[in-house]
Amino acid sequence: MTTTSEEVWQLLKELIEAQKETEKGFQEIKERFAQSDHRLQETERLLKENAQETDHRFQETERLLKENAQETDRRFRETERLLKEQSKKTDEQIGRLGNRLGEFVEWQVRPAVVRLFQERGIDVHEFLPDVSVKRATGGIQIDLLVVNETEAILVEVKSKLSQTDVDEHLERLGKFKELMPRYGDVNALGAVAGMIVPEHIASYAYRKGFYVLAQSGENVVIFNDNKF
Repeated sequence: MTTTSEEVWQLLKELIEAQKETEKGFQEIKERFAQSDHRLQETERLLKENAQETDHRFQETERLLKENAQETDRRFRETERLLKEQSKKTDEQIGRLGNRLGEFVEWQVRPAVVRLFQERGIDVHEFLPDVSVKRATGGIQIDLLVVNETEAILVEVKSKLSQTDVDEHLERLGKFKELMPRYGDVNALGAVAGMIVPEHIASYAYRKGFYVLAQSGENVVIFNDNKF
């Protein structure tokens, strides 16, 4: 079969078109690779920026934590200092209060207690300070024990009298004759005294059957009325 010149030209055209198509495909592939490379570079750039930002945030967080730790430590030391100062002041106040209580007992309650009960018709004539009793069955401490041959008055003295003090003294009075049997035949009475005696505590002690002694001006008096 003989090939004509037209057929040859037609083949050449097809080859040229195929080559163009191939070149076009290569160009598209090249462009895609270029886009992929650009995206890769952009991704790498973003990752680097994110890494730098993360590192910056980490450093900032570390700095803030360090500052907070320093501030917390400073506040702790300051709180510790203030607590020590407050503890020292409290100890001093307790010491002064203890001294005041000792002075209250020594200069006001002791000299007046016998006279006050004698004025109430109880002819006591002796007082024993700081009585302490310990036996196998228990023990008690009495601030002031005022006695005669037939009566004994247990006086509990506090800086500020509370209901708990009254209740504890009631228990003390209940143990008195058992722990101090030589007073087994006397009439045992109770009294409470305080530098500060709130009115409701005085009423409570009165209802419990106690004499209530407290300051009135510069003197110590018995608050109970004559009906008591």
